[in-house]
Amino acid sequence: IFSALDKDVDAEDHGKGQRSPKLCGTNYPVSIAFIVVNEFCERFSYYGMKAVLTLYFIHYLHWDKNLSTAVYHAFSSLCYFTPLLGAVIADSWLGKFRTVIYLSIVYVIGHVVKSVGAIPDVGDSTVHVVLSMLGLVLIAFGTGGIKPCVAAFGGDQFDEEHVKERRKFFSIFYMSINAGSVLSTIITPILRGDVKCFGGDCYALAFGVPAALMVIALVVFIAGSGLYKKSPPEGNVLVRVCKCIGFAIRNRWNNSKKSPKRSHWLDWAEEKYPKRLIQEIKMVFRVLVLYIPLPMFWALFDQQGSRWTLQATRMNMDFVNMNILLESDYHTAFHNIIFSIQFFLFIFSPLKKMAAGMILAALAFCAATVVEINVIKSVVEPPPAKESLVQVYNLMDSEVTVQFPGHTVFSDPLKSYEDPSGYTSLPLTGEFQLYTVTVTHNGAEYQCGLTFTERTAYSLFLHTAQPGDTVCKLVKDHITKSETGAAYLRFINTHTENINITVGTEEFYAAADYGISQNISVPRGEYNGVVCKTNSDQYLIDLGLLDFGAFYTVILSKESNGLTFKKMEDIQANNIHIAWQVPQYVFITAGEVMFSITGLEFSYSQAPASMKSVLQAGWLMTVAFGNVIVLIVAEGAGMEQWTEFLLFAGLLVAVSIIFSIMAYFYTYVDPDQLDKIFREDTDDEKVESSDGKKNEAVSLTDMPKQTKM
Repeated sequence: IFSALDKDVDAEDHGKGQRSPKLCGTNYPVSIAFIVVNEFCERFSYYGMKAVLTLYFIHYLHWDKNLSTAVYHAFSSLCYFTPLLGAVIADSWLGKFRTVIYLSIVYVIGHVVKSVGAIPDVGDSTVHVVLSMLGLVLIAFGTGGIKPCVAAFGGDQFDEEHVKERRKFFSIFYMSINAGSVLSTIITPILRGDVKCFGGDCYALAFGVPAALMVIALVVFIAGSGLYKKSPPEGNVLVRVCKCIGFAIRNRWNNSKKSPKRSHWLDWAEEKYPKRLIQEIKMVFRVLVLYIPLPMFWALFDQQGSRWTLQATRMNMDFVNMNILLESDYHTAFHNIIFSIQFFLFIFSPLKKMAAGMILAALAFCAATVVEINVIKSVVEPPPAKESLVQVYNLMDSEVTVQFPGHTVFSDPLKSYEDPSGYTSLPLTGEFQLYTVTVTHNGAEYQCGLTFTERTAYSLFLHTAQPGDTVCKLVKDHITKSETGAAYLRFINTHTENINITVGTEEFYAAADYGISQNISVPRGEYNGVVCKTNSDQYLIDLGLLDFGAFYTVILSKESNGLTFKKMEDIQANNIHIAWQVPQYVFITAGEVMFSITGLEFSYSQAPASMKSVLQAGWLMTVAFGNVIVLIVAEGAGMEQWTEFLLFAGLLVAVSIIFSIMAYFYTYVDPDQLDKIFREDTDDEKVESSDGKKNEAVSLTDMPKQTKM
């Protein structure tokens, strides 16, 4: 590393450094190969880590969904604020090459710290949280800091006359970004879920592999050091713009009463700054005003990695069936939408396409709302304050009736060994309440004193201890579905011997005479030949399919022909297939194509060449503030998920209307006209006209206009 930095200093001392050899007789420098590979590895590193981040918060750090979502978007926001810092460091102090190396080292350290924090044996939960947050902060500074440098550094490798080759390089560069992100979001979830370490999902490996890729990215970038063109820092235009704006504001404040009014508030900077710079800043401000509504689009777009990921965990993830659906039903939709995108791209102006992209993103959240409404039908929500949930299992030899004093929660008789009808809400007078429950069986009444606690779910098991006697057993239930799609399973043993049951890799123990095992999660799958051992014998039972997200209670009984069982479904399996998320992903992807690519194209077309980095910084800020919006809503709104989705869709529709109105009144300009206007005014001073008067400073109204919106 230090050798590369020494070469960098020597190269800067000689101006641009050595010329890079070309690839196979073309005009493409060999050095760009190192830059493209570096970007692929870095994007793999970033998106691979981020793909499992929300689930890591929930399953490893044991945070709730709202906190996990908030921290996820706070991290994403920081990743888009820090590019400003990276740009200032590169242009004003270190140069692009050294900035990439130094901040890549910070990046690698962040990954290592994050991976160590995911090892269960390292410290307690507080240590894990501290290491995780420290790692994420370092990663945010690393990835954000190098973001504005790598692509620009790649562009610097080309000679000025090789414009066509530079354009193709950027296409290849962004292909490497997409390739890295796609591969990482496939591979790292597999590493997390399919590889087991430390007795559970291997988050340490899922974070460790991206860390290794970032090390490779750094090594590859340094390896090309001797081939790069390295330009010394030339001053940051963003800093200059801020100074000009600050001077204009101060000058106007100090002299507004003494001096005559000026046509634009930025004209108050003319005493110190060139008129051309002032005009360029005016052009940038006209575009930045249009950026004001844009964060709302990113607020929706970036929820793919948080809220939409959590939605997917409560769906049926049978990928075999999903492939069938994709091959039959969705191909037509894909083709139609892609055709529509191409149609819009060709016939509409940039601002209209951006507004259309917002509408598509809003439609994506409408689709997500419909999916969410159906998903929650198979979810049992925890009871609120002063309420409990209860379901009753009748393990008697005939039907029974159950009465809670003052309530008719179970008005119909319950048949013997019938699947429970589901959880029923039981109102309480306070945090706790004692109910005297009356059970009627074969004409005889029995009373049970049962204490219920608010915000808790229960199962009430009714069985006979001896002829003529009824036993009420109240058991607290776990009702939160697994975020991994696993099924929950418990056994009730009516046999007179203790039973040990092995289901896959999980061991269950149910004591004799209506003993109840622990409720343990098992991966979704077919379970045939389940071994049940007693002190005197061994039995095999076929449980069949334990489906995604379902809760099962299995009643074991000893009969003359061996051990029999009855499988009951306490909570419904995830019955909405994950393929139903495809429409919302299609809409949001189509929206991004319309919005993001077009937005960058529009921004660059409306800004002078010297101000493109300022607009890039402004564009990245819209992404950062979009994530801040999600952070605020996730922590403060307290809505049901489907209503939150609908809120975001409605807000984006409202914002798109505002943006459309702003766009309607926007007049396109040609920044190249500045060169013509200032061609004979290179010293930025007023030129005397033939009649002895001075020309006034040029304004945007003097520039050639194009059509609106």
